[in-house]
Amino acid sequence: MTPSPSSSWPARRWWTLGVICVAQLMVALDATVINIALPWAQRDLRFSNGDRQWLLTAYALAFGSLLLIGGRLSDLWGRRPALLVGLVGFAGASVLGGSAQSFRALVIARALQGVFAALVAPAALAVLTTTFQDPKERANSFSLFGAVSGSGFAVGLILGGALTQWSSWRWCLYANVVICVVAALGVLAFVDSSRGERRTSLDVVGTFVGSAGLFFVVYGFGHAVTSSWADESTWGSLFAGVALLGVFVAGQRRSPHPLVPLRLLLQRTRGGSLLALFVTSLGVLSLSLFLAYYFQNTLDYTPLRTGIYFLPLLVAMAVSTVLASARLLARVGPRPLVPVGLILAMLGMILFTKLTPQADYFGTVLPGLVVTGLGLGLILAPATASATAGIDRGDAGAAAALVNTTQQVGASVGTALLNTIAVTVYTRYLLAPHGTHEWSVLTAATLHGYAVAFWWAAGFFGVGAVATFFLLESGVPELEGDLVPML
Repeated sequence: MTPSPSSSWPARRWWTLGVICVAQLMVALDATVINIALPWAQRDLRFSNGDRQWLLTAYALAFGSLLLIGGRLSDLWGRRPALLVGLVGFAGASVLGGSAQSFRALVIARALQGVFAALVAPAALAVLTTTFQDPKERANSFSLFGAVSGSGFAVGLILGGALTQWSSWRWCLYANVVICVVAALGVLAFVDSSRGERRTSLDVVGTFVGSAGLFFVVYGFGHAVTSSWADESTWGSLFAGVALLGVFVAGQRRSPHPLVPLRLLLQRTRGGSLLALFVTSLGVLSLSLFLAYYFQNTLDYTPLRTGIYFLPLLVAMAVSTVLASARLLARVGPRPLVPVGLILAMLGMILFTKLTPQADYFGTVLPGLVVTGLGLGLILAPATASATAGIDRGDAGAAAALVNTTQQVGASVGTALLNTIAVTVYTRYLLAPHGTHEWSVLTAATLHGYAVAFWWAAGFFGVGAVATFFLLESGVPELEGDLVPML
């Protein structure tokens, strides 16, 4: 294989890693950076509580439904053009959102952010996949990338809290422009414009069917949050999405230029890694949402204080990633690490079921954040590395899109399912007779809803631990393709 420019200058590939991490951080944090700012945006633009959810759903819809085509476009165009188009477009959408004077304009801006994020995310991971060839360097690079990707939601909460308190909710969107400029300059300087050597065309029908299927699946789960699971639009969207994805898979088997080559899904370790990423995304986003509401609504903390209280999660994840994933991944592979990480995340969710109406951060919240962070450090880097291991250079974008799609759908499922569970339990609690003051009943109902949702999240992590233990192969996986082993 002909060496890439990034391999001819040793320092360049590490600069490339830094640029890719900046781009990925922007995509990851933007899923939550606006969470803490939502109450202030709501007061400014005067939209309802029911409408508020669509600021999150609009981003998820566009991002989740277009990831597959975004990944393949990065194979066809080249990584650098795909990243530049995505970053410039994301910056423009952020300016549009920050200057929005109506709810509709803000929703449109969030959707456009999702469109361009769907181009940036798979292209960034594809660059990482094709840049690092030394086994130890691959383990270290994916450990750092996994830590950045996994910590993005917590960084978003911290940044959102600081910007909202010190300036305005609008700066939660304007801040992306600075990140985009830095990342774009880095892309121009250090990222190789490699692309798939074999494919020169796009499966147009497959692109439409696959994107439509993902759109309806994500929309269905999002609609369940804002209405109900019994609503016809919810079930109709989910049914249409599943049916279209079935047609998509059948079509990909016969397509000469498939959007997602089905051979990518046939390896056990890759399947187990994707499952781990799905479960992790399902559980972790609920953690950020429930704890953010708990801090601000139950304990009446400021946005900045709320964000800072997520810092132990980042520290624990960094420690776990550096001391475990980066050192062990290249030696033992993902199997000893991922199931243990899922078990630790399960224990963290169980600890969060003990939330109290009184402020007891060090006794109830901090232990859960630390344990969960340690678990995430063992999951994200090994699972991401294994899911993209052994991929032909021409399929790197498609494989990266598959990883991001799995995470995005997992986040959508988790938000809808766990939020529905929490709301249902809350409502049932209020309908039962209680002999306490009204405000105490409301608080107790809220915390009871959170507790049940966290128990469900713990169950998902537990099932994921068992499943990945049997799916992931022992040792460093056997790898195919024209790339040297990734682990």
